Formats: sequence, C-alpha cells, structure tokens
Amino acid sequence: MFRKLAITLSFLLVSLFMVSCAFPQKPKDEKVLLSSKKSFETEDIYILSALDYEQNGNLKVAAELFYILYQKSEKKEYLYRSLNNTLYAKEFQRVIDTIDKENDTKDSSLLRIKTLALINLNRLDEALKLADILVKQTSLTQDYLLISSIYTKQTKYDMAVKYLESAYTKNFDENVLDKMAIILYVNLGRKKDAIAQLETHSRIIGCSELICHRLIGFYSNENNIDGILQTYLRLYKVNNNPEIAEKIVQIYGYKKEYKSLVLFLEESKTDNESLLQLYSMTKDYTKAYHLADKLYEESGDIEFLGQSAVFEYESYKRSDKKVMLTRVVSKLEKVVHQDNTPLYKNYLGFVLIDHDIDVKKGMTYIKDVLKVNPNSAYYLDSLAWGYFKLGECQKALSIMNKVVTLDGGNDPEVKLHVKKINKCIQNKKGKN
Repeated sequence: MFRKLAITLSFLLVSLFMVSCAFPQKPKDEKVLLSSKKSFETEDIYILSALDYEQNGNLKVAAELFYILYQKSEKKEYLYRSLNNTLYAKEFQRVIDTIDKENDTKDSSLLRIKTLALINLNRLDEALKLADILVKQTSLTQDYLLISSIYTKQTKYDMAVKYLESAYTKNFDENVLDKMAIILYVNLGRKKDAIAQLETHSRIIGCSELICHRLIGFYSNENNIDGILQTYLRLYKVNNNPEIAEKIVQIYGYKKEYKSLVLFLEESKTDNESLLQLYSMTKDYTKAYHLADKLYEESGDIEFLGQSAVFEYESYKRSDKKVMLTRVVSKLEKVVHQDNTPLYKNYLGFVLIDHDIDVKKGMTYIKDVLKVNPNSAYYLDSLAWGYFKLGECQKALSIMNKVVTLDGGNDPEVKLHVKKINKCIQNKKGKN
C-alpha cells in the first residue's frame, strides 16, 4: 500500500525550482501607484490605462505605457513595472537593453531584473557575475536563491547548495531549505543529508506543511513507513487535518499497532466508529459500551444501541448484576422493536434464558431468528439452552447433536452446554 504513496522524484522538481526563480512576482501595488504624488496632470490616466492592459494580458502595451510614465515622472517604480511586464512578455533582450541605457549598477532591482533576463536567454556566465554582485550588495535571501538557481542550471549543485545554506542560516527560511533539500536528495544523491536537514528544522523550528510534506515524499521514496508515520503525526499537530488523521489510522492499521492507534483515536477524536471497532477487537468492552452509548446519543442510529447492549453485557464483572441486566434487556428490547436483525434478537433471547429472566419469552425470540437462519449453530445452541433451562434436557440434547456438526459447533460455550445437558440427562436417569 505504501509503495503507492512513494513520490517519484525527478529533475522536474529542480526545473520547477528554476522556473520559480526565473520570473519575479507580478506587482500588486496598484493602490500605491494611484495614491502617490502626481508628477504631471494626466499621470493617473496613464496609470489606469497601463493597469488595464496589464490585467488583460497585453503586457507589451502595458510595458510601453509604464515606460512613458517613467520618462515623464522619473519615478523608478514605473521603470520596474515596465521591465517586469517586458520580462513576462519574454522580450528578454529588450529588458537588458533598457537597463543598460540606465547605466545604474547600484540599483539592485535593475540588476536583479537583468539577471533574470540573462538566465532566460541562457547567458548564464553573465547572469552569474551580476548575481554575485547582487548578493554582495544586498545579502537578501531572494538574491541567494537567484545565484543558487544559476548554479543549479549549470549543474554546479555543490555551489548551489553552498549559497542556499548561506541564505538559510540568515533566517531559517523553509522555502530555502526545501530547495536545498531537493538538490541534496535528487541531484547530489545525499539523501541522508537532505532528510537530516529537514528533520532538524522540523524538530527545532517546526514541521510546517511544506517541510512535513517534503519529508513524507522522501520517506515514501525510501519506503520508510516509520518515518512517514512520525511525520504525519507531527503534521497533524500543526493542522488537525482529517485527511492526515485518516492516513495515520491507515498506517497504524497496516503496522498492526492497535494500542498506538487506540491512543491516537482517543486523543484526536477523529473516527469514533473505528475506535469502537478497536475497543471490540481488543476486548475493551467497558470503553466500547460507553462509546457506543455516546454514538447512539449523537446519531440516533439503533445499531449503536445494540452494540452498547452487547458490549455492556460482555463487560460484566460480577457486580451490580441486576442493574446491568435491566439496562441490557431494556436496550435490546428497544433495538429489536425497531430493527429485525437476528443478531440482537438472539442475544436478547439468550440473556433472558441464561439469567432465568423469562426463559419462554427468550425462546420466542430464538425461534423467530431460526425461521431466517435455521442452520445457525449459535441460534440452535440458544434454543437448546432454553429447553435445558425448562428441564427438557432430551430435546436440548437432540438439538445439540445437530449443533456440533455445524460451523461453530466446537465453540467452548457450545461444549460447556453439551456437557451440562448430558449431565442433566444422566441425573434424570439416576433418579429413575
């Protein structure tokens, strides 16, 4: 099952990394542009026109209008906006030519845009020189990412990691770490180092969705189920996502770690129906019947009331017998009144018979379910036990002779009933 969870890692991850660095974020400062002090009378008209062309995807015209705004006002924000639009329009040489005309090597924004244009033209050596200047000028994370992306494109992965490490140590940016981990794992084959970096961050800084999902991807690729489980548990503490809880339940079930699964379900309260089944499977009947009662109160589903009755009876510890039997019988009578399920009719019948509450009434329920399942060893055993309670041991033995030939006829309780019925017959013969 968990091999299906494995993420197929390929150089596509690094390609996506490159794409994310190859273009800047689209500017979202329309209000700032419109609210700034005007340099000429029709400035707002130009701005609105440029924004309209930009929003409608006509980036070339938008770039031209923003460049006109820059020339009329000498406001650098218009130049940046024009160049960004030109960059998105994939007119990379035009970007470079425009920036070269400015002849401003100290403007980091212009250097950054020119570097991106050079990358897209695959003029990587030139881009690398500018990126190196940028890093020294700004020491900004985005510029470390930019230079590392160039080294990655040149397949100089050790250098890419070096710059990413420098960026990461500045503010422990998880996005930087994620890119570094991908290169370590995919390109350099340093899988243990990649996982160790992510694990350290997740335990010291925190396991965000990005970091946890990357770890899960790597652990899946390694088929490390324990690693997947522990990461999912950390991720669940972050977001309490029901889908994550479901995966945790699946993994615990796959590993057959039922005690841990019970603890998780008790704490998370994500799947009480599964928890009920686990209580039943581990024979924790006291918790089971209390939970079944709760589920019945919440849902009104009569099935839960039936389960509550069965589990309460099974949890009986030889104290408060009368109170327990009264509750169990009351629950079961309500169940069989609404639901014709043979299981609960048989259970009610057996309880009435076994505890001498009302043997004949109990046998009526048993005979009713035998009409539907005439060859059920368990239902026939209940009927035979009713005859035994009435002292009709020969009838009881006749039924039990059939029971022992059926599936379930070797059940310990069946054997005990046969023994007691035979003893009853022997006692009657002795009296005669």
